[in-house]
Amino acid sequence: MRVLALEPYYGGSHRAFLDGWVQRSCHQWTLLTLPAHQWKWRMRHAALTFVRQFDERVTAGDRWDVMFASDMLDLAAFRGLSVQTQFLPPCVVYFHENQLTYPVRFEEERDTHFTFTNLTTTLAASAVWFNSNFHLREFYDTLPAWLARVPDRQPLESIREACAKSTVQYPGVGAFSDRTFRRDGPLRIVWAARWEHDKNPDLFFEALEMLQSFDIDFRLHVVGEQFRNSPAIFKTARQQFKDSIDQWGYQATREGFEGVLGDADVYVSTALHEFFGIGAVEAIRAGCFPLLPRRLAYPELLELGDDTDISPYFYDGSARMLAERLRDLANGLACGSSCYESGEVARISCRRFDWDRRARELDAALELVACT
Repeated sequence: MRVLALEPYYGGSHRAFLDGWVQRSCHQWTLLTLPAHQWKWRMRHAALTFVRQFDERVTAGDRWDVMFASDMLDLAAFRGLSVQTQFLPPCVVYFHENQLTYPVRFEEERDTHFTFTNLTTTLAASAVWFNSNFHLREFYDTLPAWLARVPDRQPLESIREACAKSTVQYPGVGAFSDRTFRRDGPLRIVWAARWEHDKNPDLFFEALEMLQSFDIDFRLHVVGEQFRNSPAIFKTARQQFKDSIDQWGYQATREGFEGVLGDADVYVSTALHEFFGIGAVEAIRAGCFPLLPRRLAYPELLELGDDTDISPYFYDGSARMLAERLRDLANGLACGSSCYESGEVARISCRRFDWDRRARELDAALELVACT
């Protein structure tokens, strides 16, 4: 089957998802992409840029059975601008994130235009895929109150129309080798996320300060993508915990990032918002014991069944409980227990996200859309 992929923001998780799938797919792909910067401009102009390329390729004789686009594309504009409408195939839109519930520092900063773009894109799509049940529910649960702000002619009926063609399709994660040994030393903790306020780094470093007050020795990896206005806590924490730091900052290569995960005992998330949590899944599959707040998509990731106790992997979202859980892991490690062995149940559960499995399932789902 011939697939045309349209990705206005070809970087980060968007690129990792698309590349991971294409490399393992049984279908034939054509990729139209734009660099991953200036996301607002990407959302506004990508439809015009891509439709010109689409029309030119169709004129030259190219044809596709189905299209695949990310939420960064204004699909309604793309379809409306094409002069080759008779050759437009069914289109799947994949929501990595959305502009209705994506966290902003202050709500007045939210641009309603982008939210409407997301909504009209769902209506223009043949199928809408979300990367988690949490994401799907949050989007459609929030839409009614948001649309109620429209002064008149509120398009509330559009919610039912869009929801009816929405399903969940999880992203994939690359395979990790089983660990064969652990270096000697104290508990090694990794925090790996975007250096932004919605990842709640303040709580993480507050918990580490408590851990120090318990007289617990530990080593620290703090990695992730940094931005011009990263929270000031990172500068303070780097000085405060300088004697415990092994890795600090963005890992420029995939090998470097996997090396950090492979060296750590425990992965900590303090996120206030996460649409899926691919970093958590990668860390678990790499052998880290997860400590996650029991909210967002995290319980969904470790959906182990009613007969399985998943409580060891979660904390209540407070710095105090996080510090206590880290203390317990450090003490257990000192007494000969293994974080790797303790995380086996979570690791087995997350195998369902391995790319070899997910690529086959995504291929099959795409075929169903092409046949509609």
